[in-house]
Amino acid sequence: MQVADNMAVSIHYTLTNSAGEQLDSSIGSDALVYLHGSGNIIPGLEKALQGKSVGDKFQVAIAPEDGYGEYFQEMVQVIPRKMFEGVDNVEVGMQFHADVSSGPGIVTVIKVEGDEVTIDGNHPLAGESLNFDVEVTDIRAATEDELAHGHIHGVGGVDH
Repeated sequence: MQVADNMAVSIHYTLTNSAGEQLDSSIGSDALVYLHGSGNIIPGLEKALQGKSVGDKFQVAIAPEDGYGEYFQEMVQVIPRKMFEGVDNVEVGMQFHADVSSGPGIVTVIKVEGDEVTIDGNHPLAGESLNFDVEVTDIRAATEDELAHGHIHGVGGVDH
C-alpha cells in the first residue's frame, strides 16, 4: 500500500531548521496520523510523502512557500496595551486569537514597551526553510467518517 489521497498515514518525524536546530519531533511519542490529500500537514511534506510505503525513511527540505509561507513584515503591528482588556500582564511570547488581515488567526506578542505592544500575525515558522527526517509507519484506508470530517479520528487523531 502506498501513500495516496484519502489514506490515513502515520509517520514519525524530526523537524529541524536551516541552522540544524531541532524544532519538533514525534520520536518517543505517538506517530503523527493525518489524512493524506486534505491539507492536514504542510503542502511540501504532503507532496514528499505521496507514493511512499510503510518502512520508507527519507529526508526532505521544504522551502517557506511549501511550508508555513513567507514572512510578511506588514503582519507585525504595534497596538495599544488597552487592546488586551482583562489581561493583567501582557508578556513577550504570549499568543492570542485575533482577527488578522486573512481572517481569524493567532498573533504572538514580540515586544512590550510602555503602553505599546508589538504583535506578529505570521506563523512562528513563516519564512523558515524546514528539514524533515521522516519514517512512514502505517498506511490504511480512511473511514467514511474521517473522509466526511476531513481528518483522522482516534489515537493520534481527533476524538469527538
